[in-house]
Amino acid sequence: MTDPTSSPPDEMPAGAPAAASKPRQSFLRRHWLAIGVFGVFGLPALGIALWATFALSWSYSSGKRAGYVQKISRKGYVCKTWEGTLYTDIAKGFRSDSFSFTVRSDSLAHVIEALSGKRVAVDYEQHIYVPTSCFGDTEYFVTGVSALPE
Repeated sequence: MTDPTSSPPDEMPAGAPAAASKPRQSFLRRHWLAIGVFGVFGLPALGIALWATFALSWSYSSGKRAGYVQKISRKGYVCKTWEGTLYTDIAKGFRSDSFSFTVRSDSLAHVIEALSGKRVAVDYEQHIYVPTSCFGDTEYFVTGVSALPE
């Protein structure tokens, strides 16, 4: 006769947790949703952030332009940037072409605003392949300005 209080060897005792008999699932199976969301949203965002960092830290060219600041304004729906236009001149009163630029610094933009309509020289850097217009509408970023005599 068998003892009614003993359980067969393949059954678990009444107080033991049921998960103890199952092997633990792998990391990928336990976190499949988080990995999927990161793969869909995180990797592209990380790629764009690295691309923007590289494009804005590496300068393709740099130089100076002289002329008259025709306009400077703060533009954008979400990302507000300072955009301006400088008219270069070949002789007094004659415009040859316009130079559109972006200013990233608010303090520099206010200095350019104060010099608007006067002859100035702007120092700029050209950053090509910037991934979005949130950093500026043009690829020319002004880094300095100085007033020139008329």
